[in-house]
Amino acid sequence: MKKELSYIDKDRIIEMAWEDRTTFDAILLQFGLKEQEVINLMRIEMKSSSFKMWRERMQGRKTKHEKLRTFREGRFKCSMQRQINNNKISKR
Repeated sequence: MKKELSYIDKDRIIEMAWEDRTTFDAILLQFGLKEQEVINLMRIEMKSSSFKMWRERMQGRKTKHEKLRTFREGRFKCSMQRQINNNKISKR
């Protein structure tokens, strides 16, 4: 790896890597780690079984790569998700 990462940075990178919709490009932008470097960090910092589970999840996942996404901006929102107005959740 290029630079020494703090425990907090490593923790955040692992958290971002587990999130389905956080791209490797976002991790690169924020922490300067390329996809392969994130994979290496995950391999070192996680238990072997957890790493294998993560790799299986990430294989071919389009949302982890900016160029493969079907959407460009904003966040995905399910049509069944409730609206929040004035700190109250609206009823359907």
